[in-house]
Amino acid sequence: MDRQSFARLLSERVLILDGGMGTMIQRYNLTEADYRGERFAQFPQPLKGNNDLLCVTRPEVIREIHRQYLDAGADIFTTNTFNANAISMADYGMSDYVGEINVAAARLARELADSYMTEHPERTVLVAGSMGPTNKTASMSPDVSDPAFRAVTYDDLYAAYYEQAKSLVAGGVDLLLFETTFDTLNVKAGLEAVTVLLEETGRDLPVMLSLTLSAQGGRTFSGQTLMAFLASVSHAPIVSVGLNCSFGAADMKPYLEELARRAPYFISAYPNAGLPNSFGEYDETPERMAEHVRPFLEEGLVNVLGGCCGTTPAHIARFPELARGAKPHVPAPKPNALWLSGLELLEVKPENNFINIGERCNVAGSRKFLRLIKEGNYEEALGIARKQVEDGAQVIDINMDDGMLDAVKEMRTFLNLIAAEPDIARVPIMIDSSKWEVIEAGLKCVQGKSIVNSISLKEGEALFLEHARRIKRLGAATVVMAFDEQGQADTFERKIEICERAYRLLTERVGFDPQDIIFDPNVLAIATGIEEHDGYALAFIRAVEWIKKHLPGAKVSGGVSNLSFSFRGNNHVREAMHAVFLYHAISKGMDMGIVNPSTSVLYEEIESAFRTLLEDVILYRRPEAAEELIAYAQERHEQAVGSSVEHKEAWREGSLESRLEYALVKGIGDHLEEDLQEALSVYPRAVLIIDGPLMAGMNRVGELFGAGKMFLPQVVKTARTMKKAVAILRPAIEAEKQAAGAAKAGKVLFATVKGDVHDIGKNIVSIVLACNNYEVIDLGVMVPADEIVRRAIEERPDFVCLSGLITPSLEEMAHVARAMREAGLSIPIMVGGATTSALHTAVKIAPNYDGPVIHVKDASQNPLVAAKLLNPATREDYIAGLRDEQVALRESIAQEKLPLVSLEEARRHPVPVDWAAYEPVVPAQMGVHLIPNIPIETIIPYIHWRFFFLAWKLDGRYESITRIHGCDACRAAWLADMPEAERSKAAEAMQLYKDAVKMLNHLVALKAEYCRAAYGLFEANSEGDDLLIGGTRFPMLRQQAEREDGIYKSLADYVMPRREGRTDYVGAFAVTGGAGSEYLRKKYEAEGDSYSAMLLQTLTDRLAEATAEYLHERVRREFWGYAADERLAVEDLFRVKYQGIRPAIGYPSIPDQLLNHELERLLGMSRVGITLTENGAMSPTAAVSGLYIAHPASQYFMIGRIDEEQLADYATRRGLSLERARACVKTR
Repeated sequence: MDRQSFARLLSERVLILDGGMGTMIQRYNLTEADYRGERFAQFPQPLKGNNDLLCVTRPEVIREIHRQYLDAGADIFTTNTFNANAISMADYGMSDYVGEINVAAARLARELADSYMTEHPERTVLVAGSMGPTNKTASMSPDVSDPAFRAVTYDDLYAAYYEQAKSLVAGGVDLLLFETTFDTLNVKAGLEAVTVLLEETGRDLPVMLSLTLSAQGGRTFSGQTLMAFLASVSHAPIVSVGLNCSFGAADMKPYLEELARRAPYFISAYPNAGLPNSFGEYDETPERMAEHVRPFLEEGLVNVLGGCCGTTPAHIARFPELARGAKPHVPAPKPNALWLSGLELLEVKPENNFINIGERCNVAGSRKFLRLIKEGNYEEALGIARKQVEDGAQVIDINMDDGMLDAVKEMRTFLNLIAAEPDIARVPIMIDSSKWEVIEAGLKCVQGKSIVNSISLKEGEALFLEHARRIKRLGAATVVMAFDEQGQADTFERKIEICERAYRLLTERVGFDPQDIIFDPNVLAIATGIEEHDGYALAFIRAVEWIKKHLPGAKVSGGVSNLSFSFRGNNHVREAMHAVFLYHAISKGMDMGIVNPSTSVLYEEIESAFRTLLEDVILYRRPEAAEELIAYAQERHEQAVGSSVEHKEAWREGSLESRLEYALVKGIGDHLEEDLQEALSVYPRAVLIIDGPLMAGMNRVGELFGAGKMFLPQVVKTARTMKKAVAILRPAIEAEKQAAGAAKAGKVLFATVKGDVHDIGKNIVSIVLACNNYEVIDLGVMVPADEIVRRAIEERPDFVCLSGLITPSLEEMAHVARAMREAGLSIPIMVGGATTSALHTAVKIAPNYDGPVIHVKDASQNPLVAAKLLNPATREDYIAGLRDEQVALRESIAQEKLPLVSLEEARRHPVPVDWAAYEPVVPAQMGVHLIPNIPIETIIPYIHWRFFFLAWKLDGRYESITRIHGCDACRAAWLADMPEAERSKAAEAMQLYKDAVKMLNHLVALKAEYCRAAYGLFEANSEGDDLLIGGTRFPMLRQQAEREDGIYKSLADYVMPRREGRTDYVGAFAVTGGAGSEYLRKKYEAEGDSYSAMLLQTLTDRLAEATAEYLHERVRREFWGYAADERLAVEDLFRVKYQGIRPAIGYPSIPDQLLNHELERLLGMSRVGITLTENGAMSPTAAVSGLYIAHPASQYFMIGRIDEEQLADYATRRGLSLERARACVKTR
């Protein structure tokens, strides 16, 4: 059985694995004599319990157990060799007999399998060579007083696994199965041993891997998350990965689901028969276990299903019928990212912005770290590593290369110590050395997937390939320096030449995954006074861009501090140089870099002239710039330092709000106590301080991070500062809650989802809700879905709030939603966190849940959303509006994801119209008509107030206030009906509406002639995708995103084709609600009344839309007259219950705004005060233009994405260049 054949079998049907061997052996009540047999009757040590030995001393017992499992329906049965390795057998003094035991076990199973298939020719039976985890761990010390000690080494494990696997293969097994893996480093040694063995023997046996998890937290016993484990073994040629032991089937399912979602392998599962009782026995019956594993099959989670502890042939016999016809699991796609891991997964991909590598654990770069290592002060040295992680380092670089150190010993010691520090070990390690033996020793100490720093072609291809193959086999990514036999690359041309050569060698000769290749094109010092050095930074940045374009999958890193080496001692210049360099390098695709994570200089905050000078130097824009920077550093060093100190203190002179915001953005906590005490005397409630200036600072941080002007270490610093601020305010918040003493507004369950340890956002929101008198139940961080479900059932909260900062949390939130739905829950879910969005919530989370799922942008929104959902008067409207918004978002993203049909295919399937049965209505008023003034009082009834409130960032449902006319008691009742937490916002909306009505009345009194219109009704036909309107050609676009109904719409489909030989009709219009309003707006601004200026702008926008609605109604009923009998309420107009459409130019079905120029030629809209910019934008901005189409089948739609073929076709029909057309269409 080779790997390909086994994979094919797994993809065709679910295979059944056998059950517990130990459970069955116990039933035979074997004695010491049974274990010894004749062969070991005089053996000096007790042997009872050495089950693997029974293959030699009582083979008939083992054969009988195997046979029972085969009769029960097992397709795969495992050899009785779980502990048959030299390390475990040492407990019985039998390490020398390992080869014999494994060969005997494998031959026994092979002979039985062959004879069984002869008896049952319809059955395929496979023998799996079982290899357990050994009884020692390479990742942890058994001595709590000596955390660096290891009872077993990687090399010990390699030798033991090699010996066992060699014997199993010699005995005739079909595949090898690593099972009950609890320490990833152990199994990495085993996987290397098997890989080497199979290469040496020329065999292609499948390798299966199964791990066991701690029942608490779902991690391996050595501390890794499931995803970190997957990253650690991603280099190995395994066919399947799975779970066994630890859990019963019911408890295993959540972890199995996670594995099935993310693992690019086939999946196996063989749980225990429930959990052991107080006597250590398993009580789950075969019937009960069958019900628990049924969802594994129904949901397509597995390819192999069996049993572990407590399971018997009776349990396994239940599985074949369940598996019959079940759809096997389809492996997840291989990740399009670099996976690294410590105890947790780190995905390196563009959306993660930039991965920073902590540089301070380097004896060559940190005098303090070197001193601590020399002194053996490892505790303080670990503190340096811990501080870097706290400051936001996502990888820790460790280098022990010093002439006075035993670098191999120190690397092993320090890595072993880190393994005992979960707050450090959670991040991946970069093993940094110029000595190969140090790198190799380091790789044998880490269970996660690390980075080697580095290899190069400096000593030729042979050694390069040898080291690369070893790194691949040891499961690491590698940095490749731009060095070759000629030396270091310093020009762009040399950099890309070496990188391309190395890439080809690694991918084509070694089989290295491109994602695991990290190029360092050499960050070299600039502005050194040597002219040849001045272009080094630009050469690096250009090389980054070239690598990302031409070497797919490869990553780029660099040692950033090298850039400013000539400015040592001048941190003001150095940090500014690094910020500017990183800004430009990251924009070209730089993925990671060795940096100081505690740097505080932001690109955006560098003084403009200085930043320009730095960019001139780094981007090599002016040859003389380097000398200017050197002069700046030399002549103004003291002034720069002084000005920096002065600048740092100058912010203390600002307002309270600006000081608090600055402190957050810069991560400065020194003055928080005094500033927050001042704030408590100014703000009526402590929570308003969080809601106001503190949230403003956090939002600013989010903007800077999103724009690439702030990096994760700086974000982490701001989070710590925010946490400190909240802690300072907490006593005041608690006191306010006690003083309020009111009944609870509701109950909220909080959790940061599994896989995510970030809690600052969750804590802020929980405090805000607690201050609004909600009972808060905080489950903490890394909370599994089943725990959230269990507590939701127990507590019955009014809401469940899910938080997450990292990208994988988004998928976990969807998983939680599914789990809650499966549990029959419909409690509203609120989701929030840095990576969440309304779009993701609508597309990925909400469809998995029957209750409402609300994305909450920041802490201030949670009480408002909660109030709407708890108020019976608003709940249904709010949920309905939410679902409408989410449907719209899903439809928009569906357009993006759908494949495109060809233009020819789309044109072959237009909207079907029976033109023979259609008789166009001749317009009552042909030609162009102008309405120089429509009284504002005529237009006011057509205003859609919902969009007015939305423009002011208020809930659109406040429009209900507009239906209360002149009744103060009614208004008071309306306000009283609002939840208490929302009344201030509702009162604001009420006042806004009053001000709007007052302004409209003022405009009416002024007889302001703001509302004007030009319209025309013309003979028209379609020709292909063009509309011919009154002698003017209007090219239209056609949908191409694949549609279920197979119809691809164009507006041309709704107008009679010229080939019919008859005339149809089309209208055109341009209206404004703001002609002449500029005078009044400028008057308000001159008076400093920005509120009235903004109110006027939003009202004229609404008047323009209302004028379009009013005019369209008159066109349908009078001017054209095709719907003369129409009698619709204004609300029905908003719901588009009329015949025909008025598609607007610049909107979804006519995205090309430049067509306004054609409309101007047709209508002469300038005669009603509407002018156009070169790009077709209308002035005043409060204006709408478009077409009138009357056909009963016509409907509004969006074009969506189009391909290059249609874009080129459209450009030709419009007489535009391709780039100009692309800019106009904006549908891509």
